[in-house]
Amino acid sequence: MTAELDRLRAGADRAAVLAAFDALEPAGPDAVRGLWRGAEVPTGHPFDGLLRAHGWWGKAVLDADAVHPLLVGRRPRPVQPALVPFGLLARAPGPARSRPARVAGVLARPLLRTSRPAARVRVVVHRGVATAALVYDRLPVLDVLRADGPDRLLGLMDARGVPEPFPFLLERDRG
Repeated sequence: MTAELDRLRAGADRAAVLAAFDALEPAGPDAVRGLWRGAEVPTGHPFDGLLRAHGWWGKAVLDADAVHPLLVGRRPRPVQPALVPFGLLARAPGPARSRPARVAGVLARPLLRTSRPAARVRVVVHRGVATAALVYDRLPVLDVLRADGPDRLLGLMDARGVPEPFPFLLERDRG
């Protein structure tokens, strides 16, 4: 499956991503612990390019009750996702890709930084399979995860108000 996920990174339609997700093994809560580098999976989703435009680096899962779901910057630091205007992004993601929005995001990073976890790991049933998910504390968001071996995950961000899941890849950072 690894080769298939490599192809998805270049872009795929929603059906291909969901088929790949369904073909992967469930991820257990212990298996998702660690530091993960993230990458978007372009599908034509309204959120395509948003994370990259704002310096998304990945996620850190410290334990089942301590997750930093949003690490940003070249030297990755956790930010509080609840302070990101998610409702506005869900309704009108286009302007968030603009240069002024990206500059504002960089300038706001110090205000968004946190040392407090903003999510937890729980097992949920998604698409008929029990698997690990990151449950955000203050947003109606689940990042549902499936495993492609011990060091790669395919995730689907399932968010209230967003009609289709937003796919992403996570690769364990060993550095």
